[in-house]
Amino acid sequence: MRVKIIGSAAGGGFPQWNCNYRLSRAARTGMAGVHSRTQSSVAASADGTGWVLFNASPDIRQQIAQTPELQPAHDAPLRSTPIRAVVLTNADVDHIAGLLSLRERQPFAIYATAQVLATLEANSIFNVLDPAIVPRRLLAAEKEAALCDANGHETGVIVESFPVPGKIALYLEDTAHPDADFSSDAGDTIGIRIAGVGGRGAVFYIPGCARVDAALRARLADAACLLFDGTVYTDDEMIVAGVGQKTGARMGHLAMSGAVGSIAALADVRIGRRIFVHINNTNPVLDENSAEHAAVKAAGWEVAGDGMEMEF
Repeated sequence: MRVKIIGSAAGGGFPQWNCNYRLSRAARTGMAGVHSRTQSSVAASADGTGWVLFNASPDIRQQIAQTPELQPAHDAPLRSTPIRAVVLTNADVDHIAGLLSLRERQPFAIYATAQVLATLEANSIFNVLDPAIVPRRLLAAEKEAALCDANGHETGVIVESFPVPGKIALYLEDTAHPDADFSSDAGDTIGIRIAGVGGRGAVFYIPGCARVDAALRARLADAACLLFDGTVYTDDEMIVAGVGQKTGARMGHLAMSGAVGSIAALADVRIGRRIFVHINNTNPVLDENSAEHAAVKAAGWEVAGDGMEMEF
């Protein structure tokens, strides 16, 4: 099983197109230790030929251009792709908008929860992906599923989805009640366990998570690799930076640091390799020379970059 992180940033990417915060400026000027990143997505393959995407970011075209494995083989038909399926972890724009760029009547399967499938159904623009060519399939929680391509052929990638604490997508919030609690533990946001047939190890992909509870800790025990929500370093990061008024918790994301942050919450859970993904453009760990980046590394974590790969 090969797993590639093809997008390691949160929504907007890094640098974000309209962001003039110091980190985005540093990325644009090519400052040493500050590297650009595209929006959140992972690709997995059991045979090195067919690939499954986990989330389809708005940067999908660029990500395919940067990833030869996701491009048509030199001897493939004139219209072809090695992408066999796309699994969606929630309905956030940075996870579903890329579907619209995959609209060229190319067969692949979409897997998602009932909530995310309902969101796609409610937005007719997604009908550019003809369901007769791109079938939409329910991803049942807490059950292993052998992912298949559009024609029902197994990809060799086995997944298990499970709900994690999160929130509904921003555009689904009721603007008439801005102070309401839009958090959700009912599957609006999910984590994914990715494995191969008969594989010894598995990768857990959780790009959005509002808190680490006992159930999640138990699930992650003895995991070979964890790709976990690294949106913000501190809960009030965006407020302090002057670029927003929401905390990480309000956005459905757990901070890395602090007494209840992900580093502390998972410190005593036995995990082989732990990597932060979905990193916001305000997060100081994006600067490899920062104290925060050093603290993350000292705690046994890695900071994902586009193109990072692992094999199990």
